[in-house]
Amino acid sequence: MNRSVLDVRRLLCPLPVIRTQDRVRDLAPGERLEIRCTDPGVRHDIPAWCRMYGHRVIGIRETAGEIAITIEVVSDEGHR
Repeated sequence: MNRSVLDVRRLLCPLPVIRTQDRVRDLAPGERLEIRCTDPGVRHDIPAWCRMYGHRVIGIRETAGEIAITIEVVSDEGHR
């Protein structure tokens, strides 16, 4: 399984979601993306975005002020 990493640390809302959406456009269904963030709002924003576009949140991990959200691209509809 292919997994990419997107570093959006030090970016504030809405940029982490916009950059996630941009990266997902280049991924195929079944691929995973780990989004590394520091904006605490992403804990809600990225899962909400995933629900809207049919992707799946695999996990959310927090360490030392950094949030890592792993998502799986499920659908290629609605984000191209």
